[in-house]
Amino acid sequence: QVQLVESGGGLVQPGGSLRLSCVASGSILRLFAMGWYRQAPGKERELVAGMSNDGDTKYADSVKGRFTISRDNDKNTVYLQMNSLNPEDTAVYYCNADGFDTDYTPGNYWGQGTQVTVSS
Repeated sequence: QVQLVESGGGLVQPGGSLRLSCVASGSILRLFAMGWYRQAPGKERELVAGMSNDGDTKYADSVKGRFTISRDNDKNTVYLQMNSLNPEDTAVYYCNADGFDTDYTPGNYWGQGTQVTVSS
């Protein structure tokens, strides 16, 4: 009963930028950590960036200095600003969150993914 929906993916040239958004909706009582994962063809899913409910952040070494995660708890939304994109960033990007629903049932939630393609 908790849904995450990503948006903002697309095709961009190397060196370009994209801003991803993820909105959580449904029977949400409280969300804790939220983050972004990505999966390229033939590769395992990896954590790109995460943010705790108190604002602490974590980034993959490959994106430090280029990507910035932020969140708006009042809107149940998390963002990923991606700058200086390179072809190695090409992947499906997934939003993820931990939380409780209104029945006090804990859960780990995933979005459907949004494609990011970096190519000239």
